[in-house]
Amino acid sequence: MLGGFLLQASTKKEVYSWIKSIAFALVIVFICREFIFTPVVVKGGSMEPTFESNNRIVVSKTSAIERFDMIVFKAPDKDEQYIKRVIGLPGDSVEMRDDVLYINGKPYEEPYVKRNNNIELSKVTSDFTLNELTGNKKVPNGYFFVLGDNRLKSRDSRDFGFISTDSVIGEVKFRFYPLQEIGMPK
Repeated sequence: MLGGFLLQASTKKEVYSWIKSIAFALVIVFICREFIFTPVVVKGGSMEPTFESNNRIVVSKTSAIERFDMIVFKAPDKDEQYIKRVIGLPGDSVEMRDDVLYINGKPYEEPYVKRNNNIELSKVTSDFTLNELTGNKKVPNGYFFVLGDNRLKSRDSRDFGFISTDSVIGEVKFRFYPLQEIGMPK
């Protein structure tokens, strides 16, 4: 009888220990996902060739956003999340002339932009200035100017204007699917 009682007490202690461990793990996962990082599934082809639809990525919610970082944010025009590349930071002037990006008057190469080898299509990005698109000469404080890497198929700041820093979920840090492309995106 005593052996049965000891076995029951030991079993209860073991079950209680497992419940505490699982609860602790769930709290840690919740805190990490809510405040530090979160997984995201890429939808659409606006970031090709960098990301394709259904790629799985990890987004850091604690990163300081810099120019050319890829970010995930709440779409201003739909109940979705978009992934785009930050081109203009607060205070920047942005212009596209003859398929060359100019930020604050300085030209930048964009090796990440999807180029079409079709000779008929000589330009990937139409010419624009911030003033033409938004009525502002510079990116206002608290906002970013973003573009997709696949400029011909991207809804981005050319369509919906600046995005608020408050709508940013985080910076893309790591791709974990598909497995053959696992690692840090460029």
